[in-house]
Amino acid sequence: MSLQSHIEQHQSVTIGSLSKNGYPFSSYAPFVYIDDKVYIFIASIATHSKNLTSNPKSSLFFIEDEGKCDNIFARKRVTLQCDCSKYSGNNSEKIMNLFRDKFDKSMINMLDDTHDFALFEFAPIYGEVTLGFGKSYLVSGDSMNELVSR
Repeated sequence: MSLQSHIEQHQSVTIGSLSKNGYPFSSYAPFVYIDDKVYIFIASIATHSKNLTSNPKSSLFFIEDEGKCDNIFARKRVTLQCDCSKYSGNNSEKIMNLFRDKFDKSMINMLDDTHDFALFEFAPIYGEVTLGFGKSYLVSGDSMNELVSR
């Protein structure tokens, strides 16, 4: 069972980051998943951008829509603890094309043209997946992309 199948059904992810003074901050961002990593494209002035730049430890939370779940107490969810960095690799155009394919191409182009948005890369180092009562898994494997029963 792979991690990818459980997060690619989402369009956005809840991000947990820490401020310079150590307080947690949660918000969300649209994302893409490629090569076992999660990427977001956010404004430099965004609180997450500042937090992630000063403290690369973060968490990502993907959760089943309340309106689509069978039981509110057992929503399917994925939590990933990650190391994060501003992305400056060679695949930035490939990643941006994934954003264009997944979301409104004209919106992504407009945001990209502002030159105020940056890509951030999240590399999972630990994770948990819950698919219902008694269906809990740890994220494992060399690339942190496999689910192993707890």
